[in-house]
Amino acid sequence: MALIRVKLRCFSVSSAARNEPIGFVGLGNMGAHMARNLLQSGRTVIVHDKQSDPVEELRKDGAQVATSPAHVAEQSKQLITMLPSSPHVREVYTGQNGILQNVQRGSLLIDSSTIDPSVSKEVGAMATEKGAEMVDAPVSGGITAARDALLTFIVGGSETGYRAAEKLLKLMGKNVFHCGPIGSGQVLQRENVLKDFLNWIVGCETLQ
Repeated sequence: MALIRVKLRCFSVSSAARNEPIGFVGLGNMGAHMARNLLQSGRTVIVHDKQSDPVEELRKDGAQVATSPAHVAEQSKQLITMLPSSPHVREVYTGQNGILQNVQRGSLLIDSSTIDPSVSKEVGAMATEKGAEMVDAPVSGGITAARDALLTFIVGGSETGYRAAEKLLKLMGKNVFHCGPIGSGQVLQRENVLKDFLNWIVGCETLQ
């Protein structure tokens, strides 16, 4: 009987880990697909966006809806953001009703926006002061890759943060790489974009 009780406890812990809700802020062309893939994996997802249409679409798909980024942080200890620019990231994390107002100690914060590396470091330091772990995880791949869960994530953060984030990122993408401390993902992403641009220029010159 003792052996049976141990097995039941292990199963209970595993189920609790799988059922822990995931917060998602930023439901644009990429973010909406990413959040939907989390839902399709069977996870509970709590969403927020300033635009009501994508929120309503995801609500129909089974997502729970939060009234603000702070409200998302209040309800989940795993949060993903996918935002257009550095100012948006600052506002969502540090502004009025921002994530860091209500972030819980021990939370994992994953920012998949493509932004200035210095902003990733700045917000990451503030998250650390709140007892949370933050990684930057910008993506490579477009809307189709986001829809089909084929994105590549380039992660900057601690080894602990990367290992925790990897499990969630693999629900939305095909490849996940760790490239160093927080901000490193943004640096490498910029280098990749520059390389693609230079290759495009070379291709255009070749065609002339």
